[in-house]
Amino acid sequence: MARSVQSSPAASGTPMNITRSSSRRSIPVSLLLSLRPQQWTKNLLVFAGLLFAGADRSQVLYQKTLESRVILTALEAFVIFCALSGVVYLINDVLDRDTDQRHPLKSRRPIAAGDLPVPAAIGAAGLIGVGALAAAFSIAPSFGLVAAAYVVLQTLYSLKLKHIVILDALTLSIGFVLRAVGGAVAIGAVISHWLLVCTILLALFMALAKRRHELVLLADGAISHRPILGEYSAYLLDQMIAVVTASTLIAYIFYTISPETEQKFGTGWLGLTIPFPLYGIFRYLYLVHQREGGGSPADLLLNDRPLLACVTLWVIAVALIIYQPFVP
Repeated sequence: MARSVQSSPAASGTPMNITRSSSRRSIPVSLLLSLRPQQWTKNLLVFAGLLFAGADRSQVLYQKTLESRVILTALEAFVIFCALSGVVYLINDVLDRDTDQRHPLKSRRPIAAGDLPVPAAIGAAGLIGVGALAAAFSIAPSFGLVAAAYVVLQTLYSLKLKHIVILDALTLSIGFVLRAVGGAVAIGAVISHWLLVCTILLALFMALAKRRHELVLLADGAISHRPILGEYSAYLLDQMIAVVTASTLIAYIFYTISPETEQKFGTGWLGLTIPFPLYGIFRYLYLVHQREGGGSPADLLLNDRPLLACVTLWVIAVALIIYQPFVP
């Protein structure tokens, strides 16, 4: 792994796009690619509130979950977060365009490659951001505040927080939490503390795995690309990942078997879904350590069929257990 990186331009500090062919992508295509639609699967967390809070038999929302308006609102929230995450990616790519040119993969991004001019990227980010936030406040002021907090936090991450050890991974994790909170707030659902705990732990697990992937992939060129990687080592990250892995699984297990959960959903069968996160997390670790994956959780989910099947079956199992569609 390190051998191939050391012989690449990334390790020597040479911009990766200097050998690009003269053909360039159009600005509309470049803008779409810069919004990173392949990463929008992360925003599926917006539906966590619909899946879990909507099934709470103590809430009026349970009776309205299948109504078209509630589902439509959740879809609108998902689209808004897709737009806002695209804005964050644009801002990040503008700020990191110089270092991205020295990365073996990120050098292909439109801004780093010179296909999307910086003024065009900034202008698009402003227009999309204003429009998405206006739409968020139109759904509910509280949802608008959560959406705005997401943009502010991720912008601070791009500017400063990604250069502070440990806080860089925590900031990414909190971004996932805000997605889940935003989805619940948009439909007027009560936010469970379990939702927050499980979300931040799982997100922290993926963030640390991403750091480990970058550290191993770039080897000697890691620090020149992302200085914060100099504060980490593969061993340290493995220790952190081990702690977070155990914490995530324990939190989910206690959640599914707790009397509070059984009373809330009117069923004690949610514990049957425990094998899915067990397999999913272990599969993710296998891909990180044995297949050198983890650089992009979204890509890993979409490209690895066993992992995708695990997540899909988990969602189906949870929906069947807590909604009990076949029970009169």
